[in-house]
Amino acid sequence: MEKILFLEGKYREKIWGGKRLREIYSYDIPSDNTGEYWAISDMGDMSSIITNGEFKGKSLEEVYQKHKDLFGNPKEATLPLLVKIIDANTDLSIQVHPDDTMARELENSRGKTECWYVLNEEPASIIYGLKVDDKNEAIKLIDERKWDELLREVPARKGDFFFVEAGTVHAIKKGSLILEIQQASDITYRLYDYDRKDDNGKLRDLHLEESKKAIKINENKEEIEEFKIEGLKGRVLTQNKYFEVYEYKIEGRSEFIKENPYSLWSVVGGRGEILIDGKSYGIKKGDFFILTDEVKKFELRGEISLVESFTVEDKTFA
Repeated sequence: MEKILFLEGKYREKIWGGKRLREIYSYDIPSDNTGEYWAISDMGDMSSIITNGEFKGKSLEEVYQKHKDLFGNPKEATLPLLVKIIDANTDLSIQVHPDDTMARELENSRGKTECWYVLNEEPASIIYGLKVDDKNEAIKLIDERKWDELLREVPARKGDFFFVEAGTVHAIKKGSLILEIQQASDITYRLYDYDRKDDNGKLRDLHLEESKKAIKINENKEEIEEFKIEGLKGRVLTQNKYFEVYEYKIEGRSEFIKENPYSLWSVVGGRGEILIDGKSYGIKKGDFFILTDEVKKFELRGEISLVESFTVEDKTFA
């Protein structure tokens, strides 16, 4: 069976999107308003396409459904994680995502806890949580439209990492380029959109009541642990109940033992190769791949930076 699955994702055009996905990664984007690249996804018509091996041309959705053994025969009905790149040419809306309980009740979906690994070279910022620590006070400020008193804005520089638990008010702002790893859900509630109009001159829809219900006062504080072993520098970016995320900067070569059934890989910088059972595969910035349960050990070579993510068993939407 296939050991490694290389993937080609799908694009979404957005009112706030740009053209950096073409300029930086040479992706064949549909327009200069391309906001999202769904790199690793099995979500319906946004499912990634496999580009190598016996499953070449098939969707990840189909392969996940028909070949669960490649993923360690998980209980989850669908792939529980989604990996994207987001290009914010202008500010995204102020938004919040529901947790599992609320999303299941209202949307028949997983909730949406996510995390951001910052890719932009130039300075940018994000909205990350609130300036107040009481939900009632937060709702009062929302009703009074006192956004400056409510929203917490922080810098977002290349290599920064933010864990965004469901219920956290947030927004990606102009100039940000983000690798987003999240629960596989597309549920977003817009709280505020700067009174911005769409192409037809209409104000974009808001979801005020749902947003108010979804809001939580989350701390979102995690210690990032750094480590160094032969051939690489690494960071433990997050270990939460939904997923774990690690950063690796390879300097020469490093060997790995794979302990989880499958893992999702994003190449965020440089160029190199991955060797599996003596076979070499070239990898470069902008590539995405899955190491299946057929891989027990592998080696990375080159001057290359990668982000690995894998799921913690999702029992809420199996």
